[in-house]
Amino acid sequence: MKAPAPSPVWTALADPTRRRILDLLPERPRTAGELAERFPTTRFAVMKHLTVLEKARLVLVRRSGRERWNHLNALPLQRVYERWVKPYEAVWASMPTGLKSPLEGANMPTETAT
Repeated sequence: MKAPAPSPVWTALADPTRRRILDLLPERPRTAGELAERFPTTRFAVMKHLTVLEKARLVLVRRSGRERWNHLNALPLQRVYERWVKPYEAVWASMPTGLKSPLEGANMPTETAT
């Protein structure tokens, strides 16, 4: 049985260059050329990354003449957060508290009778 293909959002987020592109877009929409200036790669490579982000609907493209303005669409990220992070917040927040006592007990010096 063949495993299902990963969600386009997870595929898009798996690459550090695409995550960095997403980091730049909340400031303001940017053209592919502007984004390419920020990376030590070709404009063509950045455009390929933008295509993956667009297929995942993490980037919405608006055309203005010959320019393609790339806008962040945070809704898929919000859905990932609500599905995969939010349900575990309380568990993760309580982990340090739950570890404190056993760790302190293990590191406590034992007293010797004199």
